[in-house]
Amino acid sequence: MAVIPDSSSRAWDVIGLGANSVDLVHLLPAFPKPSGWHSKMRIARQVVCCGGQTATAMATCAAFGLRARYIGAIGRDDHGRRVRETLGGRGIDLSGLVTRDDATTQFAVILIDGQTGERAVLWDRDERLALEDADVPLEVLASTRLLHVDDVDQAAAIRAARHARELGIPVTSDLDRMTERTEELVRSVTVPIFAEGLTEQLTGIRDSERALRALRHHHDGLLCMTAGDRGAVALDGDRFIVSPACRVDAVDTTGSGDVFRGAFIYGLLAGWETARILQVANAAAAVKCMRLGALDGVPGLAETLRMMEDGHAERRV
Repeated sequence: MAVIPDSSSRAWDVIGLGANSVDLVHLLPAFPKPSGWHSKMRIARQVVCCGGQTATAMATCAAFGLRARYIGAIGRDDHGRRVRETLGGRGIDLSGLVTRDDATTQFAVILIDGQTGERAVLWDRDERLALEDADVPLEVLASTRLLHVDDVDQAAAIRAARHARELGIPVTSDLDRMTERTEELVRSVTVPIFAEGLTEQLTGIRDSERALRALRHHHDGLLCMTAGDRGAVALDGDRFIVSPACRVDAVDTTGSGDVFRGAFIYGLLAGWETARILQVANAAAAVKCMRLGALDGVPGLAETLRMMEDGHAERRV
């Protein structure tokens, strides 16, 4: 388990570096198909809310009571103002939020299957939003207990992760796509948290336990993989841990993996055993799945613990 710096000497519990988004969410009677009645249908409900991998994870950290700071980029537009107001309203420190005058804020069109809660995400990101070295002053990392990065701005994430680890600060991650720098990013962080399927892309091995054990040859830290409605697994030392998901009537799975990571960070900072961390993170993700929208569905600690203990949470559509 990673050694966590004491909170008394740090300004923040967690700094998150990565993506934000404005999500245009469309709840549909069923998932679209190219022919038949599924090819044309009326939208059941539309909402506009904020999301993005690291932004949602930091919102979860803040909802759990952690002091969170966010580093990312927005455009000087209506979507950017929405991101700033939403994250700031949740008590997240935005002194590291960069505004690009010539860029548009990242957005996504999200289609939700009203029968299952599963989603498809169509997104676009202005290349001018990419974080540069000047956007991430490395000296601020000495003021946090933990750094969290995603794989959107990989150069910035790798640079920051390496520096944080040199300072003895643990680094968690959100890894869900394969690029030419993914292996480098994995080696740069302390606790890589893989999305389902990425471990197979990295190793050529479909079985999750065998894949994580193969990755162990290149990384000696805690290795974790989310597995959707099957929960999550982890390799802690030589011990393989399986943590089943909480069974819920899903409304929208968007952002559930990001919420998982925020709750995971809370448990890691609290010094919990890996099995309990996974249980709480799964419970938080389950509560999120019962609510529409990524950031709008972020749960608090109390309701997450209730979900873990008795399987109860309020369903909101």
